[in-house]
Order: sequence, then structure tokens, then C-alpha cells
Amino acid sequence: MKYSLLTLKETLVIDFLLESRYRIHRHVTFLLFFFLLLYCSRFWNGYSGIYPYYILAFVYTVLIIMVYINIYFLVPKFFFKEKYITYLILLVMMGVLGLNIIGYGFKTFFAEYKIEEVHREGGKNGIYEGIIMCIPIILTTTTVKLFQKWIRDNRKINELHNLTLNMELNALRNQINPHFLFNMLNNVKALIRTNPEKASVVIVKLSEFLRYQLYENGEEKTQLSSEIDFLSNFLNLEKIRREHFSFDIFTDNDKRILNTIFIPPNLFTTFVENAVKHSVDLSDKDSYVKIEIKVENRQLHFMCVNSRNPAYKVSDKKNSGLGLTNIKRRLELLYGDTFELQMISGSNEYTVHLKIPV
Repeated sequence: MKYSLLTLKETLVIDFLLESRYRIHRHVTFLLFFFLLLYCSRFWNGYSGIYPYYILAFVYTVLIIMVYINIYFLVPKFFFKEKYITYLILLVMMGVLGLNIIGYGFKTFFAEYKIEEVHREGGKNGIYEGIIMCIPIILTTTTVKLFQKWIRDNRKINELHNLTLNMELNALRNQINPHFLFNMLNNVKALIRTNPEKASVVIVKLSEFLRYQLYENGEEKTQLSSEIDFLSNFLNLEKIRREHFSFDIFTDNDKRILNTIFIPPNLFTTFVENAVKHSVDLSDKDSYVKIEIKVENRQLHFMCVNSRNPAYKVSDKKNSGLGLTNIKRRLELLYGDTFELQMISGSNEYTVHLKIPV
């Protein structure tokens, strides 16, 4: 709670310094603060009548003009363009010019209204007291302007970074879907030659997959229960196509819990597709795929185990690694270093264990 309050305060301060809707408030706050600094100084007190207020207004106006010239001309035109020496020279020249204008005003317009006692006590030092205040004010405004630019540049960099990540994620997802469809069509082609009736059933099931891809995959997140149903349909389709194949999907979480958890669509599809492909045994021995999905301590554990025959090699070497390469990169983009992925290749089994935050 304390951390959230501190973050909220920091956000409000940054918004106040940057957002255009606070622009008038920023200027009013600065003008009032600068006026109070000059008002608390002594240079304008050594004059008679109403003239101290004229002097205060005169010095305030000259210094404010100098400050705004620095903010809106010197800083963006020279400092931000890394012309530091030119900026420093012009800043000093402006300071000298402003000082001379103030000095000329005092001698020409206000000298006769000066109280003699104050003059003998060294009131001249009081004049410079107000002027010297301008130095930290100008430096502070330069720093604030630099801070504003730094924050804006960082926001632009972050926006560009996020845009790049989203484009790469979309590109990876758009590659995974045709890759999955490519393998499914290969399966249908094989069935048409060997068992046309099964091929027709597979085509009907395939239309359901395409429906899922059309309506679910376009979303940024999908329910975990929907993803599990999709995997179940996919494995059922494989069971229709292949003899001596079995599968099991186990989850010990309640259906209501699964409905409240959302994950990126097709996050597990590549692993299951890969497991199905490598579980094929040409000797017609029993093959299987076992999937376990559970949620513990806000961590989703996905484990996929498939049987394998070391003697059998996947012939499509050109395309076999595309899905896994893409899904690894997709996980990196989605979760950074907060996910864990282990792939264990045994003599008779291949195991994938993925852990992601939810």
C-alpha cells in the first residue's frame, strides 16, 4: 500500500510536469513561486511611497522574460541540439544584458526615490540579492526542461519498443497457425489414400479447428479452459486418424478456476503438435501423449509427455523446427525472464515442462 501510494505520487508529479492539460497550472505555479522569492528579498524595500512595488514589478518582469527566453529559445535551439558552448555564451550574454537593463532602470527611473539611510548602509547589495536569485531559477528551469525531454524521449522509446514487440508477436502467431494447418493437411492427404471415410471425419473436425482459429485466436487472451478443449479436440482428431494411439489430459483444478485464467491463444499447440508428430511409431506399437495442466501459487504448470521410438526420425527436417523456434521466441516476448521451459529427451519419452505466471 505504501509503495502504491508512493508510485501514485510520482505519477502525479510526472503528469504535472509533462501533460499539456497542466500547462497553465505549471506556469502559474512557477510565476507565483518566483514572485514570492523576489518579494522576500530586500532590494525593493529601500524606496519611498509606492515605488517599491514598481521596482518589484520591473525587476520581476525583466527576470521572467530572461527565464522564458532560456526555456523556449536557448534550451531547445542550442542545449537540446548539443551546442553547449554556444548555449553557455548566449546565457551569460543574456544575463549581463538583463543586469544592465535592471541597473539602467534603477539609475534612470528610481534613483531619486531611494531612501538615503538605506543607501549609506549599502543598499546596493540588496539590489543584487534579487538579481542573483535568477541564477538558480534559470538553472532549475533548464533542468526541468531537460527532465521533460528525457521523460518524453523515454516514453517514445517504450512505445516504439512495445509496438515492435507486438508486431513480432503477431508475426510469430501468424506463422504458427499456417504451420499447424500445414501439418493437419498433410495428415488428411495421407488418410485420403488409406481411409477416405476417416479423411472425411477429419475434414469436418478440421473445420471446427478453423472456427477456433478464426474466432478465438484473434484475441489477445483466451480462457485456459478453451485452450484445453482445443487440445482435446486436436488429440481426438489424431486418435481418429491413427490406430494404437492414446492420450490423456489431466488437470486437478476446478472448471470455474480454469474459466477465470486467461492465456495467449495457441500457447501449447506447438508442443502438443510436436509431441503427436514424434510419438508416431512405424512398427504399430502403442503410442501416447500425456498432458498435465495445473495452477499453483499463481503459476501455470504445463507438462506434455509423448512416447518416442529412437529409431524413427521425422522426415520433414526443413519445417520441423519452425514451430518450436517461434514458440520459444513468443514466450520470451510475452514473459521475459519470468517463464521456465525444460525439454527432456529420454530414450523412450520426450517431456516438455513449461511454467508461466498467471
